Amino acid sequence: MSFRQIVLAGALLSLIIPLALPAQTVTKDSAPGNSTVVKNRPPLAPNAFYLLPLAAIKPKGWLRRQLEIQADGLTGHLDEFWPDVGPRSGWLGGTGESWERGPYYLDGLLPLAYLLDDQKLIAKVKKWVDWTLDHQRPDGAIGPQAPAGAKDAARYQDWWPKMIMLKVLTQYDEATGDPRVIPVMGRYFKHRLELAEQRPLRDWGRQRWADELLSLLWLYNRGGDPELLDLARTIKSQGRDWKQHFANFQFTTKVNPQALRFETAGWLSDLPLGTHGVNNAMAMKTSTVWSLVSGEESDRRAIDQILKVLDQYHGLPNGMFSADEHYAGTDPSQGIELCAVVEAMFSLEHVVAILGDAPLADRLERITYNALPATLSGDLWSHQYDQQPNQVRCSLEKRDWSTNGPESNIFGLEPNFGCCTANLHQGWPKFAASLWMATADDGLVAVAYAPSEVKTVIQGGTPVTIVEETDYPFRDEVRLTVTPARAAEFPLQLRIPGWADQASIAINGQKVAGIKAASFHRLNRKWQKGDQVVLKLPMKVRSSRWHNHAIAIERGPLVYALKVGEDWRRVQGKMKHPAIPPASDWEIHPTTAWNYGLAINPQRLQAEVVEKTVGQIPFSVEGAPIEIKVKGRRVPQWTLINGSAGPPPMSPVNSNEPVERLTLIPYGSAKLRVTAFPLVGKN
Repeated sequence: MSFRQIVLAGALLSLIIPLALPAQTVTKDSAPGNSTVVKNRPPLAPNAFYLLPLAAIKPKGWLRRQLEIQADGLTGHLDEFWPDVGPRSGWLGGTGESWERGPYYLDGLLPLAYLLDDQKLIAKVKKWVDWTLDHQRPDGAIGPQAPAGAKDAARYQDWWPKMIMLKVLTQYDEATGDPRVIPVMGRYFKHRLELAEQRPLRDWGRQRWADELLSLLWLYNRGGDPELLDLARTIKSQGRDWKQHFANFQFTTKVNPQALRFETAGWLSDLPLGTHGVNNAMAMKTSTVWSLVSGEESDRRAIDQILKVLDQYHGLPNGMFSADEHYAGTDPSQGIELCAVVEAMFSLEHVVAILGDAPLADRLERITYNALPATLSGDLWSHQYDQQPNQVRCSLEKRDWSTNGPESNIFGLEPNFGCCTANLHQGWPKFAASLWMATADDGLVAVAYAPSEVKTVIQGGTPVTIVEETDYPFRDEVRLTVTPARAAEFPLQLRIPGWADQASIAINGQKVAGIKAASFHRLNRKWQKGDQVVLKLPMKVRSSRWHNHAIAIERGPLVYALKVGEDWRRVQGKMKHPAIPPASDWEIHPTTAWNYGLAINPQRLQAEVVEKTVGQIPFSVEGAPIEIKVKGRRVPQWTLINGSAGPPPMSPVNSNEPVERLTLIPYGSAKLRVTAFPLVGKN
């Protein structure tokens, strides 16, 4: 199907898609929207797994409550008071902000709305999407147009914000089946191809070209136009070579951006974008996604080198790498930007789908269940720009960031810069939508664990529902109820995390043999209505080593941090961009001591685990549903430097202070915390 045929196909779209791809689709039973799982069309390499259409998975239990909190917080109300995504947005036809913030906001608002079936939020989504779909220009361009004489006219021609809106449109098609989407995307990519050489990628788009590639391949799999692959190759040739960047990694210490070679032109000439944290988080998927086109094994496995060097030189206990705004080393008082957290999650969701690697799904959970909630207030009405693993005061002080300002780690509406205000919303909803995936042989796979319900169709065309009941990651048991419309044989794969070396599976009470950690365990059987699968993932308390041989405590997918008393103080009149009610800006000051070392033997770790009720807001200091008790001593020589905890003293350290019983809570629940502790030596 050519671009021209796609353009003409709107009225026949509902017929074209199933007829065009009989061998590449699995149709879902009577679900809203476009209910088809579309596999990779040759010559694209196949995925191990395939993301299910948006809203095939519904959150339940604590996860649904988390999304409801988000809907009641910034995500559900931001457009009502923050001008950048308000009625004057250029993406609504107004004269306001017309670059990335409207699409960023919609990229999280849309999946949240449809996962919750929230009609108020869906109405908000439609207003934005309708404007884009109904205002495509004759040449195929989408988005706001530069007003006559605009000084920033170059921004209106930037391909980058359109890349985000294309992701929005693919989700909208899956959620609604709106017949306008594919013709609009077809016309747009025709326009894109015609101007590809005249207007090559630059600045942010040059770094983030994989985001456009995802939408391009999404469209190719639904139409098969070879010109789309021609465009893919052109985009790749203009984009940053991230595989080479990481293969010959030069940034082994905290960088000084002022000393780096400037590589951009125009309005971003002062930013070295290769060391920028969010660009690196997006780059985690680039080579693996490109491997679908190239077929090269070195592209597929590039993620291994990426994680190796980022962990080695900039790794943090929360699963992320430091970049406050640029690479910042392994000191746990260095930060990582919220945008980087949600983009790393999005990257891993796609890399896991392509490769089917269980350890990468472990990493996805580590980031999601630690780094994501840690940088958001419990009520999701405020957020940080930068979080720190050792974060003992959130205040308006100049810190030892690579480039960011003193507002960066307070909790607020728009601390430091508004990109995270617009982009934070995709984290939880896209994770929820990625819990389950389709397998290449038309079965199902549990990629990550959280309370949920999935409805799809398995091989042979049988509708199936699986209800997942669990309080994971706070508890170690996952219960699945499998309900096919009729008895059906299909594969069901369950991820066994790398830390779960004593995991067990039982089907209707019968133990399953051969369970191995760091793998997907495949269950082949003829499933009957009401079959019960119980997965046990014993969570031992364990330790890991970090900067200056510091110790972090872990259990299951959760990292634990010292519970520090929190005094939240509203900031009045000191912010460069003060919050607009009902949002507020907050400093947080400690009310208890923080400078402790652990008095433990990491090889024979003794700790008490205290389980509490999983309440309404588990990712808050008051609602933390689990505590770990360990022994420690104050380390008086460990003090503040520029408002942050100094680097943890090299372990082992000496301390003559009395032994105390310390309380650790999940990292994501603690907004003030110590995560990487010095180890106290024997006295």
